[in-house]
Amino acid sequence: MTRFFDLHRPMLETAIKAVESRGFWSPFPEIPSGKIYGESAKSDAEAAFAALQGEAFALPDHPENARIGAEISPWGPALAISYPAAPVDDLVAASLAASSAWAEAAIETRVGICLEILARLNRQSFLMAHATMHTTGQAFAMAFQAGGPHAQDRALEAVALAYAEMTRFAPRADWIKPQGKAAPLEIEKHWTILPRGISLAIGCNTFPTWNSYSGIFASLATGNTVIVKPHPAAILPLALTVRVAREVLAEAGLPADVILLAADRADAPLAKDLVTRPEVALIDYTGSNAFGDWVRANAGRAAVFTEEAGINTVTLAATEDFNAVCANLAFSLALYSGQMCTAPQNIYIPAEGIETDQGHKSFDEVAAGIRAAIEALLADPAQASGICGTIANPATLQRVAEARGLGKIIRDSAPLASGRSATPLLLAVNEDDRATYEQERFGPIAFLIRMRDADTAITKAADLARSKGAITAALYDTDEARISRAIRAFAGAGVNLSINLTGNIFVNQSAAFSDFHVTGANPAGNASLTDTAFVANRFHRVMWRRPISDRTAASGAN
Repeated sequence: MTRFFDLHRPMLETAIKAVESRGFWSPFPEIPSGKIYGESAKSDAEAAFAALQGEAFALPDHPENARIGAEISPWGPALAISYPAAPVDDLVAASLAASSAWAEAAIETRVGICLEILARLNRQSFLMAHATMHTTGQAFAMAFQAGGPHAQDRALEAVALAYAEMTRFAPRADWIKPQGKAAPLEIEKHWTILPRGISLAIGCNTFPTWNSYSGIFASLATGNTVIVKPHPAAILPLALTVRVAREVLAEAGLPADVILLAADRADAPLAKDLVTRPEVALIDYTGSNAFGDWVRANAGRAAVFTEEAGINTVTLAATEDFNAVCANLAFSLALYSGQMCTAPQNIYIPAEGIETDQGHKSFDEVAAGIRAAIEALLADPAQASGICGTIANPATLQRVAEARGLGKIIRDSAPLASGRSATPLLLAVNEDDRATYEQERFGPIAFLIRMRDADTAITKAADLARSKGAITAALYDTDEARISRAIRAFAGAGVNLSINLTGNIFVNQSAAFSDFHVTGANPAGNASLTDTAFVANRFHRVMWRRPISDRTAASGAN
C-alpha cells in the first residue's frame, strides 16, 4: 500500500536533496498564521485544547488497565488530563505482536505512513502549540515552532535520511563472475531490511516533541515498533503524536500498536523497567548525564542514542559591533529562561577587557553592556514573557536561588508577571573558580568569567567541552589567526562553533536539514540529529542467494 508514499513523494525527494545540500529548506511553515493554517485554526485549537482538559485522553484500542496524569501548566492551571496506563509486560507484548506486520511492510509503505503522520501533525500545529506551552512553559510563539513545525522538520529529516539509507543499495542483483574457459559463476542475490526490534523513546520535559521526533520517526521508517515514554510533566504533546500515528496506521490496515504510549507517574516511573527489557533493541534518551549513564550501563544489547547535559560557552575576544553582540547574547540568555540544551552558560572575557568599535571595553564595561542589553530586551512585560516563558520544573527556581551566592551578582534574577518565571541571573567569577562554573547549572544562570587572555579562554572553553560536554560554543573575535586556532580547538573538542553571531541568528538555534544537532563527539551526547549513523544503526541487511540456474529451472517447472 503506497498511497501515502505516492502522495508525499515530492516532499520526500526534496527533503533528501535538502539533507544533501544542507541549505535552508522547510515544508512546514513556522509562522502561526491563519492565512497558512486556516482562518479558524487558532480558535479551533483553543477549543480542542479546552476540551482535552479535565477529561480522559482517548487512545482507541490502546493497552490500558488504569488512568494516570498529573500535568500542571507552568503558566498556572492543572490540565487534569488522564491517559491510558498499562504494565510494561502488556506494552512489550502489544509491541511484539505488531512487529511482524510492520517489519514486513514495504519500505515505501512505512515511509509513506510516516510522511502522512507528519502532514497531519502539521495541520494540528496550533493544538500542539497549546499542548507544548502548557507542559513545558514555553511562550506560545516558541511552543508553536519548537513543538510543531521545527519538530516536524527534524522528523522529516530523519525519515528522508532513513529512506535514502535503506534504498542506497540495490535490493537484488545477479552476481556473475567469469571463470576463464569454465562456465561463469552465476548467483542471484537478494537483500532484506531487518529492523532491530522494539524502539524506546524517553522524552524530556522541556522539548518533548523536538527532542523525541527524530528517534521515533527514524525507528518507525526503518521498521521498528516504538514505545513512547514521555516525561510525566509533559505527556500531552507526545500523546497527541501517538494518537495521530495510530489513526494513520489503522487507516493503512496495519496494527495501531506499532506505536504505544507508556505514560507514567513521577513516583512510579517506567523508564528503568523498559530500558532493561531484553526485547527493547533501540533507546533514544534526552536528559541528565546521571540517568544517561544508568541507561548505558543497563541497556544490555540495545543501541542507545543520547542527548545529555553539557556546558555551553561563549568567548568574547573582540568585536566590531559591541551593541549587537550584547543584544545577541541577551536574547540567547533570556530565551526560554535558559532551559535549552543549546543555551550558553559560561561567558569568558579577558581580564584586561576587549577591543570594540566603541574603543577598549574593560571587563566591568562588558558585563555592564550585557546587563543593559538584557534590561532593554525585557523592559516591556509582554515581550519579556514572550521571550522568557516560564520555568518548567520548580527545582530550577531553587537552583537560581542557590546560585546567587556563587559570585558577584551583575544582574539578579526576578520573576515576571505571568506564571512560574525567572529572568537571567548574571554572576561575575574568576578563572580559578572552576568548581563554580565547570558544572551545568540548568536554567537562567550565566557566569561572566574573568580570564587571563582570549587564547586562554578559547583553550579552557574547548577543554571544558571535551571533558564535561557541550552542544554549542560561540566566539566573538576580529583576529583571523585566533579565529582559525579556535576553529581547530573546538573541532578537536567535538563541539559545534558559532562565530560572530549578531542580529536574528542565535547560538541557541539548530536548523533541521542543515545543522547536525549534537556531534556525538563529547559527553553531551553520543548521537547526532541527524547523521547517517543515527538511522543506519536502526536496521540490518540480511541476504539470501541461490544459483541463477536454480531460479531458471524453477521458472521452467512452472
